[in-house]
Amino acid sequence: MDKLTKLGILAEAARFDAACTSSGVTRGPREGMVGDVCASGLCHSFSADGRCITLLKVLMSNACSYDCAYCVNRRGASCPRATFEPRELAELTVDFYKRNYIEGLFLSSAVLGNPHNTTERMIACLKALRGEFRFNGYVHAKVIPGTSPELVDRLGRLADRLSVNLELPSRASLASLCPDKDARSVMAPMAQIATTRHAEEQALLDSPAGKKALARSRRGKSSHVSEGMQVTSVGARYTLGRPTSAVPNALRKFVPAGQSTQIIVGATPEDDNHILQLSKSLYDHYGLKRIFFSAYMPMVEDSRLPDRETPVPLRREHRLYQADWLMRYYAFTPDELATPSRPWLDLDVDPKLAWALAHMDAFPVEVMDASLETLLRVPGIGPVGARRILAARRTRRLCVDDLQGLGVAFKRARYFVTCGGKRDLAAPLDPELIRQRVVSDAAGSKYNATRRQAEGQLSLF
Repeated sequence: MDKLTKLGILAEAARFDAACTSSGVTRGPREGMVGDVCASGLCHSFSADGRCITLLKVLMSNACSYDCAYCVNRRGASCPRATFEPRELAELTVDFYKRNYIEGLFLSSAVLGNPHNTTERMIACLKALRGEFRFNGYVHAKVIPGTSPELVDRLGRLADRLSVNLELPSRASLASLCPDKDARSVMAPMAQIATTRHAEEQALLDSPAGKKALARSRRGKSSHVSEGMQVTSVGARYTLGRPTSAVPNALRKFVPAGQSTQIIVGATPEDDNHILQLSKSLYDHYGLKRIFFSAYMPMVEDSRLPDRETPVPLRREHRLYQADWLMRYYAFTPDELATPSRPWLDLDVDPKLAWALAHMDAFPVEVMDASLETLLRVPGIGPVGARRILAARRTRRLCVDDLQGLGVAFKRARYFVTCGGKRDLAAPLDPELIRQRVVSDAAGSKYNATRRQAEGQLSLF
């Protein structure tokens, strides 16, 4: 079988792995090396499932010895099988990079024989890529559950980011649908990555370079007001309540961009509150950079799975991503977004608006004296807009026109704010009326009209 035929099979087989994110690490050009890495912006082409990336997303092999019920590559599935030789895939990656097709590699694999054998092949590929071919670009590698700690460590020193797929949101579901896996085999490498990164961070902080970086970070700490005077782009780095490392990723040798995981949503009965509680625990205990949610798509027949005619609404996946963002950057808690008594996210409105509609007693908020935390609870005000408000109100009294100029989505925020004691009299305070207007506006938006026309799968090939 030739390379391109293998690539067609193994890129298609990799399409259910979520990996479409910025790299999270910066590494400049190096003499004698091929490529570099930018911390953001890996978004120029499309994978088979329509996600915008510039990574070559591919499996080492899809000849799996495991029999996970939901997987298209499961042992009992009838599908074309292919396996790359390690050097073969390294050559292909560099060739694609030189043709300007890609900026990096996302490497995963089915379990070829056993986890150790599979990981050794992945390591051989990355050693050839980094060593023989001098590839300096971004590499994201998947850790196979059950891989030995020694192999996880070696893999982590060749890749920029590692991910261990949790797959299912409970031990019971994992035992039911993945008889060859168990929770320990998934969590052990996740814990190892977190522990090794922490140990490396402590060692770096004690080094001369680390001490300089720590001093720079302390000097660079600024108030929310001064942040508002400077910020000109997205506010993703302006987090609330999540510690950030003083050690630059460029100094790290082990998984410099951190780790992530993926959770399949809807193949099993866990509700959104359970999934968000699990997500928060993973962020808190393992320092994950990102959790990916993947709406279950019925591709195989199995009595343990939902009926093939009842796919999970993609909007549920979207709402979970929005809720995850609110937890990471707005200091919301899982129980605020999906309560134990109402454990499912509202599919009609976004989680932040749903929270505001359920807490109308907290509104309207006066923008001239509200704290950063309070402003971030207002629908239509994000991390950038909130900080700009804090900076602007020090020098002048704000009006509605000012808010629009500061990056606030006033069409959404007008229901929930006052400026100098004045509010938009055309904006109702009734939560049901607000919901009706927002849902109606969304249904008629240009975005949703375009989305409905573009339904379907895009392909890289």
